[in-house]
Amino acid sequence: MGIYLNPGNDKFFIDRQSEIYVDKSGLIAYLNRVFRTTERFVCVSRPRRFGKSMAANMIAAYYDHTADAEKNFQGMNITHDASFQEHAGKYDVIHLNMQDFLSRTRDMPEFLNLLQKRVLRDLLKAYPEVDYFADADLAESMADVYESTRRPFVIVIDEWDCIFREYKDRKDWQEKYLDFLRTWLKDKAYVGLAYMTGILPIKKYGTHSALNMFREFSMIDAGPLAEYTGFTEAEVRELCQRYRMDFEECKAWYDGYHFNEAGSIYSPRSVVQSMLSHKYNTYWNQTETFEALKIYIDMNYDGLREAIIALMAGERRQVDTSSFSNDMTTFTGMDDVLTLLVHLGYLGYDFDTESVFIPNQEILKEYAGATKAGGWDIVAKAIKASDQLLSDTLAQKAEKVAKGIEEAHMETSHLTYNDENALAYTVSLAYYAARQKYTLIRELPTGQGFADLVFLPKPKHADLPALLVELKWDKGADTAIRQIKEKKYPKSFEGYTGNILLVGVSYDKKTRKHECVIEKGRR
Repeated sequence: MGIYLNPGNDKFFIDRQSEIYVDKSGLIAYLNRVFRTTERFVCVSRPRRFGKSMAANMIAAYYDHTADAEKNFQGMNITHDASFQEHAGKYDVIHLNMQDFLSRTRDMPEFLNLLQKRVLRDLLKAYPEVDYFADADLAESMADVYESTRRPFVIVIDEWDCIFREYKDRKDWQEKYLDFLRTWLKDKAYVGLAYMTGILPIKKYGTHSALNMFREFSMIDAGPLAEYTGFTEAEVRELCQRYRMDFEECKAWYDGYHFNEAGSIYSPRSVVQSMLSHKYNTYWNQTETFEALKIYIDMNYDGLREAIIALMAGERRQVDTSSFSNDMTTFTGMDDVLTLLVHLGYLGYDFDTESVFIPNQEILKEYAGATKAGGWDIVAKAIKASDQLLSDTLAQKAEKVAKGIEEAHMETSHLTYNDENALAYTVSLAYYAARQKYTLIRELPTGQGFADLVFLPKPKHADLPALLVELKWDKGADTAIRQIKEKKYPKSFEGYTGNILLVGVSYDKKTRKHECVIEKGRR
C-alpha cells in the first residue's frame, strides 16, 4: 500500500461508517463494462456536495488489489452484478485529489513536479525490481511497470478542475495542466480505466478539447450515470420514513434536478443534513460556490438580471449550452453564464426542452440571499413585501393585495410586462413568502382549462386555505372570479379537504392599475 498508489480502503471505510450512507455501488457495474475499451475514459461533473469524493473513494477501494473487495463491499448492490468478481481487487490504483497538490504549491510547474514525484515515490517503492528507462518520468515509469506486471492501472482523479476554478485567468497554467493529463493518459495501454470528477466539464479550446478521449457525464446530460448523480426519489422516500420526516416537504426543498434516465434527483448533502438535524433548511451556502452565484448574477451580463428575476418568478428559459467553454471566465453571452449556473447546481436543466429553471425551495432562497447581498434593491423590496401580501390575501383585503401586486410590478417593471404570462411572473415573485408555507403550482390542469397559479398548503400548514389565483389582462378581476366558478376549478383539488380562497387579479394596460377580488371558494 502507498499514499497515492494502492491506498487501500481507509477512506471508503470511513464513508461507510457515516450514519447515512446510500449505496451507489451500481456505478461500478458501468465502469466494469467500459474497462479496457475505448470508452474507458470517464469524466463526471456535478456540483459541490453531490457525493463526488465518496464515489471516487468507492471506486479506488473496489479495484485496488491490496484491498479486500469481497469484505469491503459485502452486502452492497455491486456484489449482485456478474462483473463483480471479474474486476474486484485486480489492479493497481492511483488515487489523486488535485486540490491537495494545488494548495501546497505556488505555480503550475511546482504543482506538476510535486504530483509526479509523490506518485513516482510510491511506484518505485512498490516495484523496485522493474528496469526503468526514466525513473523521473511518470508516464515512462508506469509503462515500464505495466510491461513487467501486465496489470492495468485504474486512475481516479478527484477535483480535477480545481485549477480552472482557482486560477481562472491563468490560461498558460491551464493549458500546461491539460497537456500533462493528455500526455499521461491518452493512448496509453497501461490505462485500464481513468475516472475524473469535478464541478466543471472538460475545458474546451476553440471547437475541441485537449482531453477528447473522455466521455463526459454532467448536469446537462448524465446519461446512464444519472441515478448516481445524487439521491433518487426512492432513496429519499426511504430516508424520510427512517427519520420520520415529511417526504412532500423534503421534495419541495431539495428536489428539482431531473434526468430522463433516472427521474427526480436530490442534493445528497442537503438531504443528509436535513435528516440528521430533523429540519428543513438551506445548507447550500456552506459551499464556496455561493460566492460565485453572487458574483455572476450581479454582473447583469447580457440582460442576466431580467432573466434571473423571471426564473425566480417561476419561468423556464431556453438556453444554448453548446457555446460554453467549460470555465468560469469565458462568456460569449448570457447563455454561457446560465450554463455555468447549471453546472454549479444553481439551475436545473431540462434536456428535452433545452431550458433552465430554479430547481427547488433551497436554491430559491439562495437566489433571494444573493440578490439581496448584491444590492438588488428591486428584488429585495418585492421579497420583503411578500410577507405582508400573503397576510393581506389570507385576510381577504383585496384592495391591499391589488396595491401590493402593483408595487411588485413597479419594482420589477424591467420585465416584459405585456401579457398574462408576464403578469403571472410578477404575481409569483410577489408571493415569494408564500412558498415557505405553500407549494406553488403554475397552470394546474382542471379538466376545463388551467388555473394560472395554485398555492397548496404544505402539511405543516394544513390549517391555511389553498389559494387559487386567476389572472386577467384588460378584462377585470370579476371576470377572473367568474371563470374560476364557471370552469369549476375548485373541484380539481382531488384529495384536498381544506378551505380555498379564490383570488382574481387583473391588470388594465391603459390605466396601469391592478384590481383584485377575493372570495371563499366552494366545492
